[in-house]
Amino acid sequence: MNKHVYTGLYVLIAVLLVLPLVLPNSYYMDLAIRMAINATIVLGLNLLIGFAGQISLGHAGFLGIGAYATAVLPTHFGWHPALAMAAGALVTALIAGVVARPIFKLKGNYLAMATLGLGIIINIALRNEAAWTGGPDGMPVPAMSLLGWELSGDKHWYWVVALLLSVSVWASLNLIDSPFGRALRALHGSEVASQVVGVDVVRYKVAIFVLSAVFASLMGSVTAHYVGFVTPNFADFFHSIELVTMVVVGGMASVYGSVLGAVLLTALPQALATFEGWETVVFGAVLMLCMIFLPKGLVPTLAARLGKGN
Repeated sequence: MNKHVYTGLYVLIAVLLVLPLVLPNSYYMDLAIRMAINATIVLGLNLLIGFAGQISLGHAGFLGIGAYATAVLPTHFGWHPALAMAAGALVTALIAGVVARPIFKLKGNYLAMATLGLGIIINIALRNEAAWTGGPDGMPVPAMSLLGWELSGDKHWYWVVALLLSVSVWASLNLIDSPFGRALRALHGSEVASQVVGVDVVRYKVAIFVLSAVFASLMGSVTAHYVGFVTPNFADFFHSIELVTMVVVGGMASVYGSVLGAVLLTALPQALATFEGWETVVFGAVLMLCMIFLPKGLVPTLAARLGKGN
């Protein structure tokens, strides 16, 4: 792997270490935490979309499973929050593994619609099971505690999500440079050619779908504990679209593009709050301009222009 790829990781870690010292108040700390959470989710989604070339328009559904698992199990059954988080990830992996094989027999628009349908089913289930989930109004989430130490306050959560983001970036970089990652890039380029050289296309598609779903589930649990309340909006279709947009704007098949796309599109709605009533219009215009002038995404385009590749 090129040295400059790991240089980016060192820069990211340095920025994460310095940020708490320069952020002026809790509002910006909260924004930084949400950026890190979204970046970690988008890293997993980019492995699926950018590197493996498999679209998912229902990924927020897995986020919702993780969020509600860590709310429902401790509240109704007395489970420890960490155990509930692990159970949510396991259930997500099982669901993703079961539905992946029939879904990935489809291609193009059919695949997109199938994943969209999966996300909608999860969202409807969370809304309808009001006795367990609180229905459309949602439910509170018990505090997370580890070894008798309760996570509370922005500073505690900042260091948790900063660590998760750093580890996720490191893991993603190593994954895509491994034989598994090379197989993903091969099937993205041509599934037929991949099969000719011995790549088990279905197995790799299922594996990366499950992995990206678990990414989302775990971060859904983290988000639920940080916010302290969970609603079906976690699994909303529009949330899935936001996540995919972060992948596209930052740059598909780019680890640092995932981080940059999540940072920019988490901050952009806040920056546009001054355009009262026009936030959506301005947001759409910004995205449209990015797609026109930076069709491959921010990081790949800038890296190509600087002569460094991706």
